[in-house]
Amino acid sequence: MDKAKLTGSAAILLVSDVDISADYYRSKLGFESVRLYGDPHDFCILGRDGYFLMISKATAEDSVTPNWKLKDKTSNVYFWVNDAEKLYNEFLERGVEIDYTLHVTHYNIKEFGVSDPDGYDISFGEIQK
Repeated sequence: MDKAKLTGSAAILLVSDVDISADYYRSKLGFESVRLYGDPHDFCILGRDGYFLMISKATAEDSVTPNWKLKDKTSNVYFWVNDAEKLYNEFLERGVEIDYTLHVTHYNIKEFGVSDPDGYDISFGEIQK
């Protein structure tokens, strides 16, 4: 008998405003698939290139806490990409606020990070050969 397999994953971020966050991920980060739920919207599933992120309305403002506020240089979401420089330039053209600029880490990953409306650090990395 074959065992069950994981087929994907999606981080969930608690946000202060689902509509503002959904618009940011769509217009700035290029997520094409945006499914909003609730009236008013309190949950959203966003997708780009077959990868997903979920956002949910926080019940209190103090429950929106980016990881970097708890531990320095810690992202909330990390996406692996096939061309970090190309994506970095796309985001610059879209006017995205860059949290930390494109660089190659000591562990040989070309990466950069952006900051979303709630201050979450979303990072993107490409393994160098």
